[in-house]
Amino acid sequence: KMVDPTLAEMGKNLNEAMKMLEDNQRKVEEENEKKYVRKDIPGPLQGSGQDMVSILQLVQNLMHGEEEEETSQAYRLQNVGEQGHMALLGHSLAAYISVLDRERLRKLTTRILSDTTLWLCRLFRYENGSAYYHEDDREGLLKICRLVIHTRYEDYTVEGFNVLYTKQPVIYISSAARTGLGQALCNQLGLPLSCMCRVPCNTMFGSQHQMDVALLDRLIKDDVESGKLPLLLVANAGTPGAGHTDKLGRLKELCEQYNMWLHVEGVNLATLALGYVSSSVLAATKCDSMTLTLGSWLGLPAVPAVTLYRHEDPSLSLAAGLTSSQPVEKLRALPLWLSLQYLGHDGIVERIKHASQLSQRLLENLKNLDFIKTSVEDELSSPVVVFKFFREHSNRDQTSHAAQASTIQHPIISSERLIYDTFNQWLGEQLAQLVPASGVDVVELEDEGTCVRFSPLMTSAVLGTEIQDVDQLVDCLKMKIPVLTSTLQLREEFEQEVRRTVGLLYIEDLSWPGLGVVRYNYHSDGKNDDKQEKELEKINTELLKKLNELESDLTFSLGPEFGGQKNCVYIGMVTEDLDVSELVETIAATGREIEENSRLLENMTEVVRKGIQEAQLQLQKANEERLLEEGLLRQIPVVGSVLNWFSPFQASPKGRTFNLTAGSLESTESTYVSKAQGTGTTPPPTPTSSLAKQRLPGQKIFKRSLRSSDALSETSSASHCDDLEKMDQRPPTLSPGQERGPLETEKTEAQEEAAQATKTDTEDAQSDKSPHDCAKVEEQGSQR
Repeated sequence: KMVDPTLAEMGKNLNEAMKMLEDNQRKVEEENEKKYVRKDIPGPLQGSGQDMVSILQLVQNLMHGEEEEETSQAYRLQNVGEQGHMALLGHSLAAYISVLDRERLRKLTTRILSDTTLWLCRLFRYENGSAYYHEDDREGLLKICRLVIHTRYEDYTVEGFNVLYTKQPVIYISSAARTGLGQALCNQLGLPLSCMCRVPCNTMFGSQHQMDVALLDRLIKDDVESGKLPLLLVANAGTPGAGHTDKLGRLKELCEQYNMWLHVEGVNLATLALGYVSSSVLAATKCDSMTLTLGSWLGLPAVPAVTLYRHEDPSLSLAAGLTSSQPVEKLRALPLWLSLQYLGHDGIVERIKHASQLSQRLLENLKNLDFIKTSVEDELSSPVVVFKFFREHSNRDQTSHAAQASTIQHPIISSERLIYDTFNQWLGEQLAQLVPASGVDVVELEDEGTCVRFSPLMTSAVLGTEIQDVDQLVDCLKMKIPVLTSTLQLREEFEQEVRRTVGLLYIEDLSWPGLGVVRYNYHSDGKNDDKQEKELEKINTELLKKLNELESDLTFSLGPEFGGQKNCVYIGMVTEDLDVSELVETIAATGREIEENSRLLENMTEVVRKGIQEAQLQLQKANEERLLEEGLLRQIPVVGSVLNWFSPFQASPKGRTFNLTAGSLESTESTYVSKAQGTGTTPPPTPTSSLAKQRLPGQKIFKRSLRSSDALSETSSASHCDDLEKMDQRPPTLSPGQERGPLETEKTEAQEEAAQATKTDTEDAQSDKSPHDCAKVEEQGSQR
């Protein structure tokens, strides 16, 4: 078959460009020598122009930059694949096709648009539908709203917004919908925010993420009675947060009753392509329109979103912007047309099926984990899995584990809710960092709080998630659960220990994922606030440095970069073998040591200055006394020398030494007499912590032995003491070959009794203070 040379050259150039952009090993020496070149600083357009290689090299440098690592560069483009190349080729082909003659362009675009629409309608079970292709996923709903306005207001084309005064339109959106969706629609349609009605979700029965149908019925009735026009209802087949599906069947009946338009969107619509579809999602095939985001579901870059709809009047669709008379507008479907042909029906279904299997695999493993609560709508088919860490209280009635694992309980109190939100935020970030291929993220739900979400339909095709990634995610979760449980259990004990310890101040920070926050409370002596604040910052900074120098498994930090308390020590996650009392005592002792050293350095200058002044006064007084002792004649230059030669005057040199430990002046006479400088009083020994204990080999600080280890250590220490007592009571060891006869045994026993009696007499004698008794004792000892 003959191939257009231009198309062949285009495909070849695209492949070369993609290979060049994906080649992360290429490095240019000139760029390393000149870090800030034209790619960093905008400059004038070169007159001679550049070749394609240089331009693509510039694009690569702009994409990756200097700050990013090479691993992240390879990670971005490694999953584009051949189907991604087809989608990118579609954009190049669209530019090429747009220059064809008008008749050939019309035939080609009509074929592309009709093929793609037919394939999508059959694939997702949407019969007799039309398609609108758009870049922004909200643009399809916007065009649908205009279509409904044109349909319900016959004079809207002529009179415009004036017809909306008689009957104000109302658009109903679930409270679980995307954030900002209602406001964006009102802004684009030119409607006031009063035209948007948010429908609450269930509070008593059913899923807490499903729209309350009974309440919606009452809201519609109230709007009709007040003269408003119910226009459109936006429902979810997979809410953005938890992935739950509204009761689409009942909502469709309600819309037919009030002549409203039903639009459905959500990730669960992807399961319509599978052989087994849940009844709640299958009801979406009867809706008036739906939006599909195939790019994320199939891992296709730069493909448009699709809105399928049913409407009989083509003129109104053209007026709403759902169709266009310009053939170039129809070329938006070209990348999707190429990608769908490349994947085929089986490839598309296989990708969606693989994502569903990943979610089911994770859900089955989560059921067997303690302290993990999940929120899924259907355990048999749930494309989105939302779970959180939650520790049941001992005073609650423990039901079956399966029931606990399938439903997330309501928050107990606000403080505990905040603590669990903080811990689950940390858990989600840790899992995303340890297993990046899983695509887990953190989501904030209104009732459950902070949870971890796994939505493989949105991430697996792009990240290349496999079964082993899910298993690795479960293994990491198993390692993090004991850490979370231990930290949550020891937080209260840590708070009590800190509050009982003098010099430490407990800082309650519910947003910190760790053991707690502590501050060493500096005792100020009438200082102003600025100086006290600086001293407090200095002491706690030094305290943090000292704690990090210890050989422990704990993490000490200054807390979060934004929103944290100042001048505090933040302690991270801990394990169950943490000795909280030893930790708190060490923090307090280290803080006291730093404060004492700070006070010593602070007072050193003043003490030394006063000591020098006092020494000068004493030396001046000593000089005056020396002059009086020597006499006036010895001060005359010539006479004094002769007099000193005939009758030397013996005077010991007098000086002063400053004792920094005692803070006092001392004479240097003893130094000149002994020819050596005395050390003065011995400083008191440094007090050690009362909780200091001997550690097992390899045992780190702040670690306590487990129960078995404690019992073993107590038993071994007790037996060691018994052995020492037995060795003290044991008679002297005889040399080999020596045996003790009966007489020697009796003699030995007599000696032991005499020694015991002598020991008693000696103690009694020592209690007496008279020298005579002491001499007696010595005499008895010599006689023995």
